[in-house]
Amino acid sequence: MRSSRGAAAAALAYTPEQLPVLKQAGVVDSGGTGLLLLLDAFTHVVTGDPLPIAPELDTIEVHAQEPSKEHGEGGIADLRYEVMYLLDADDSKMSAFREVWAGIGDSIVIVGGEGLYNCHIHTDNIGAAIEAALDAGRPRQIRITDLLDEVVEEKWVREGRAEHEDDVSDEPAPPTAIVAVVVGEGVARIFRSLGVRTLVKGGQSMNPSTAELVEAAKSTGSTEVVILPNNKNIRPVAEQVGALVDFPVTVVPTNSIVEGFAALIAYDPSASAAENAKEMSEAASRVIAAEITQAVRDTTTDAGEVHVGDWIGLTGKGVISIAESVSSAANRLFEKLMTPEHELITIIEGEGATQANTRRITEFLHEKYPDVEVETHPGGQPLYPYLFGIE
Repeated sequence: MRSSRGAAAAALAYTPEQLPVLKQAGVVDSGGTGLLLLLDAFTHVVTGDPLPIAPELDTIEVHAQEPSKEHGEGGIADLRYEVMYLLDADDSKMSAFREVWAGIGDSIVIVGGEGLYNCHIHTDNIGAAIEAALDAGRPRQIRITDLLDEVVEEKWVREGRAEHEDDVSDEPAPPTAIVAVVVGEGVARIFRSLGVRTLVKGGQSMNPSTAELVEAAKSTGSTEVVILPNNKNIRPVAEQVGALVDFPVTVVPTNSIVEGFAALIAYDPSASAAENAKEMSEAASRVIAAEITQAVRDTTTDAGEVHVGDWIGLTGKGVISIAESVSSAANRLFEKLMTPEHELITIIEGEGATQANTRRITEFLHEKYPDVEVETHPGGQPLYPYLFGIE
């Protein structure tokens, strides 16, 4: 066991030499890190060796506030403001930072590491949300949005993982039902309108467990089930469900929300799960999925140098465009992806999308590609102000 652990540690340290993208980003493989943690735990249980302990670092003085009592039963409108920023902070201070945020809001997303974090929260207390960052480090590129004037999300979006019975359609169960993993009130509404039986909350950095997907599949009441994971990290979890239930379950390997949309166009509730999976997979493969997000670290990509705060356009192949503004990143993305064969562009607006940026993007598309139809839908997804589907 000790030998295995030692070999794993050495292999993990070498991963940046095996994958250039890791070396460029200055990180080791995240999956390998998880495996090493697992081996540490096994070694501790089997041999009694102590678990590796991170060195003690100074903590920050924080004062977590009690959650607002209005948050309990109301909708997301009770939490009026969305606060987002990049935070330069020692990793050792982030646990206390998260505790403070847990006491003042919901829809909390904190991603990053090695001293740089992208932070997002819905709260009524703007001052406390920013003060927590000042205690932990240095916030920058602070953005505050009044949710009553922008995207309004419903209760199930901001509550951790809600009970699945609340997300099951009231319609009679079809022979074959769809379970879809989504985040964002607008995204959920569209998926429901396209025939999804059960919705499971999840997405980037919010993976549902296998148990949650099993529960969701059982809750459909159908004899067969098709799962749309809509994220490459959720696909392995979804693929375990079939072995844990006593009815047929198939997985359509959708890696994004827009691939899920495209797949649902081919859904036939009267066909078998296997037949649906075949047709839906083909439909999903015909869409190019892309997204806009903000860089949280400096790195080098095939598209060029990326600096913290840049807006980047992404596809499954990596970074395609880099710009200082959202609309410029989006427009450059389309210039590189569009071909004469494309007929439809779907735009899903997420948190951080603005009417001005949406207008700039759509005006560019209408001028540059006058024969292409453009559809815009409110999605409400965090982290990605815009998702795009090109068909």
